Order: sequence, then C-alpha cells, then structure tokens
Amino acid sequence: MAVATVVTSPMIAAPTDPKLKMPSPGTVHIGGSKRIQIGQGHWVWTKKVGSGEIKVLLVHGGPGADHRYFECFEDFLPLNGIEFYYYDQLDSTNSDKPNDPKLWTIERYTEEVEAVRQGLGLEQFYMLGHSWGGVLAIEYALKYQQHLKGLVISNMAASSDSFLYHVSKIRAQFPESDRAELERYENANETEDPAYQKLLLNKLYKVFICRLDPWPDPVSRSLDGWNQHVYNAIQGRNEFEVTGTMKGWDRLADLHKIKVHSLTIGARYDEMDPEDMRKMATLMPRGQSWISETGSHFAMYDDQQNYFNAVLKFLKA
Repeated sequence: MAVATVVTSPMIAAPTDPKLKMPSPGTVHIGGSKRIQIGQGHWVWTKKVGSGEIKVLLVHGGPGADHRYFECFEDFLPLNGIEFYYYDQLDSTNSDKPNDPKLWTIERYTEEVEAVRQGLGLEQFYMLGHSWGGVLAIEYALKYQQHLKGLVISNMAASSDSFLYHVSKIRAQFPESDRAELERYENANETEDPAYQKLLLNKLYKVFICRLDPWPDPVSRSLDGWNQHVYNAIQGRNEFEVTGTMKGWDRLADLHKIKVHSLTIGARYDEMDPEDMRKMATLMPRGQSWISETGSHFAMYDDQQNYFNAVLKFLKA
C-alpha cells in the first residue's frame, strides 16, 4: 500500500489584483492570536487588535471571567489609532485549564501578566485592568512599572475590605424579605441554587453590574463562560464576602509607589465606592479619576460614550 507523504515548500506569493490590499505574503496570518507560555508547562491565549504606536493590554475581571466583555473596545480604540491586546487568564475560556487551585493566587496571576508582556514584546505600554483585573494592574504596577507608560484601574478598589464595606451598604438597601432570603441560602451553603442566583441577578447584577436590559451580547457570553471554581477560590461564594486568596488584600498604603500616569474609573452605581476611586487617584503621584454619574460596574457599556471619552483622552494625552 502506498503511503502518502506531506511535502513542505516555501510559500510563494500568489499573483493578486493590484487594487486589493493584502498582508505580507511571507507568513501565515492568524488574525492576531498567539499562545504565550507562562511557565510550568502552561499557556494563555492572546490576541492583537488594531495597530498603532499606543499599545494597551486589557486585563479582565472575574476572577474567572474572560476577554469577551472587552469586545466593545474594538469599536473605539482602533478607530483612534490605538493597538490593544486581549488575553484570557489561566483557566479562562481560551487558555490552558490545569484546574489546579494552587495556581489561583494574586502573586501567580501577577507573574502571568509579566509573562504575557514578555511574550508580546511590550514596552512602555498601557495596562487597563477592570474589576479583578484592577487588582492585577495594581500589583503589576507595584512590581514592574518600569515597563508601563500608563495605568488604568477601572472599577476596582485598592482594598478588599473597602469593597466589602460598600457592597454591604448596597445589600442593606435591599427589601428585608430579599435579605432574609439571601441569608437563608447562605446559611444553608446553597449559594449555587438557581433561586439564589436569580435573586442576585435581579437585586445586584442588574443594578450595580450592568444597568442595560437586555445585557449586551459580549457581557452575557463572558459571564456565561465564567469559571466559578476560580472565582470561589479567589473571591468566595458571592459578591458579599471575600473568603478566598483575596481576603485581606489591601494596597492603599502602597499606591504612592506607583509613579506612572494613572487613571482610576468609578461609577455611581458600581459595587465599588466611587469615593474610593477618587481617593486612590489622590494617593498616586500622577493619578487622576473619572466617575460615571449614570453607569455601573460595566460603565463601558451602560455609560459607554462617556467611559471611552475618558479612556481615550487619557491614552492620547
């Protein structure tokens, strides 16, 4: 029986219509996607979007969500000549999934961000960390700010206790019957029950996470793919407690060490206290803040024009 063989040969540029624009023929084009090795045999998925001298690395929240809720950036940053990069953190949608809780720490994820920077060859770039990604942005800036041109901390306080204090005030405003129902499920350790999750969705998420109805498709897809195992290990069972590896995290006293141009973003209806975001900006030597008066945790969607006006002005300053 004859055995088929595969013959490889150098790629030869095919003749094209001179009116067409084609990328260089010397390589196989894959739409900007790239796997980055981050050590211990693991890898994460990244993707480059647009091109320009200003480069931005987006660091998503969760913990355990993914890049997809950042898709709205495609309609704003490339239009202004800004190049940006998505990446899914370890154990998130497009990346390696070792499912090893020992890897779910703030310190290891911070080193992961640095491995991504090295793999992408970024220098003097901007980092935008949203929510849990804001924790990583702060940690990265404190350890590796020599590589940064600027920092955006979007919708994340610099202290887990501060976050808990504010979200507890939000919870206290719920009707007594709803608070009692939440407590019943929590005391029975049944926070994964669909009824509990529905109550969270209606009373917390639809008011303080994203105020649009229905939610934009990228938000829904990202949260549908949320790795709850990572979330539970780092945060806890729900938004009202921090019992995981983020418990006691507090960098307020260290913010003065962040010397790069920095922007904090908050919102009136956020889980994070907007006053915390203002305070954080005053603690950084080159800090400034912007607060959405109508948006929530996802102000990039429910106060979109104002959110991106603030981000773009900062990036192009």
